[in-house]
Amino acid sequence: MDQLFTVPEAAELLSTSVRFVRRLIAERRIEFVKVGRHVRIRESALIAFVVAGTVAPMTTFDATGRAA
Repeated sequence: MDQLFTVPEAAELLSTSVRFVRRLIAERRIEFVKVGRHVRIRESALIAFVVAGTVAPMTTFDATGRAA
């Protein structure tokens, strides 16, 4: 079972502000769990969010700036 993180813990793991994580939750851009009135974020949800936002590197360029 995944570890559950509080909003401040999730923000620290993502190296972002608490406000950013709360906005992700409000906009339903990240999966979260309600435990009573508390909000928790699964470790797998944090990993999925990071993976979804990962951008592949561009192709290599030569000295003129053209794709090699």
